[in-house]
Amino acid sequence: MKNYKPIIIVAGEPNSIFFEIFFKVIKKKIKSPIILIASKQLILKQAKILKKKINLNTISETEILKKVDNLKKINLINVNFEQKIAFDKITAKSNNYITNCFNVALKLLKHGVSDKLINGPISKKTFLKNRYNGITEYLADKTNTKKFAMIIYNKNLSVCPLTTHVPIKYVSKMIHKLEIIDKVKLIDNFWKKEFGKQVKIGVTGLNPHCESIDIFNEDKNIILPTIKKLKELEYNIHGPSAADTIFLKNNRKKFDLIIGMYHDQVLTPIKTLFEYDAINITIGLPFIRVSPDHGPNQSMLGKNKSNYLSLLNSIKFLDY
Repeated sequence: MKNYKPIIIVAGEPNSIFFEIFFKVIKKKIKSPIILIASKQLILKQAKILKKKINLNTISETEILKKVDNLKKINLINVNFEQKIAFDKITAKSNNYITNCFNVALKLLKHGVSDKLINGPISKKTFLKNRYNGITEYLADKTNTKKFAMIIYNKNLSVCPLTTHVPIKYVSKMIHKLEIIDKVKLIDNFWKKEFGKQVKIGVTGLNPHCESIDIFNEDKNIILPTIKKLKELEYNIHGPSAADTIFLKNNRKKFDLIIGMYHDQVLTPIKTLFEYDAINITIGLPFIRVSPDHGPNQSMLGKNKSNYLSLLNSIKFLDY
């Protein structure tokens, strides 16, 4: 019988829908053991509110290292949540708890317990406090990773924003030839390793219709020559293409992945096309990190109506 490596899951923001969708997902057929890193008190509180029953095998970090090849289906490493247990507004009061959860996960990953990490929704505004653009950059810093990429993955079409959670006014200053080349190399290597084929990449321009009334045109002076260079290196890449037409049906079917110059340029169409049927993958880290492609959704907390598809797809992607 195949021995599946465990999937490490950091629950993330306490005031989120994560536990609700987790309760729904664990009823599905999952082959890999799960190591959930969270507060047992928070889990039991949410289970009571949602009228759910859950069987957890509470285990320590030391026991995990000893029993990694013989774990139960759902294993919990309890991380104390020092604040009063009340599901309310998202605030910085949860920051120490979330940090401690990530620290435990990174320790297990470093010790080779697994190479698969999922994190639940986290509020960038409160947890990251403008220190990082997103969890992608947070984990890259914690693992001393210099080259990485964020992919929103669906088997039919995926996207990668060249710049992530940055204000639009900074985007043009962050577009460089080397950044594009590094992203393409990472994506191509990932596709070959995970799917056994070369990836077909489309690239958007920065400006509307890839044109600019400014003296300096990023599409002409940066993006186009970089794509020509990558073609010479035998990457399957095309562009720059106008962002307002590249996602049309007959255009997008030419590609496995589309690289955009900024976050919403590619995330808006991909979420319109697939809604919750997509996952967020960070590539370039010493492990594969996946997260559901949605936020904490605090307004739905406790209503038991949230869609669990993105979390299920995250687990399925790592269930090998």
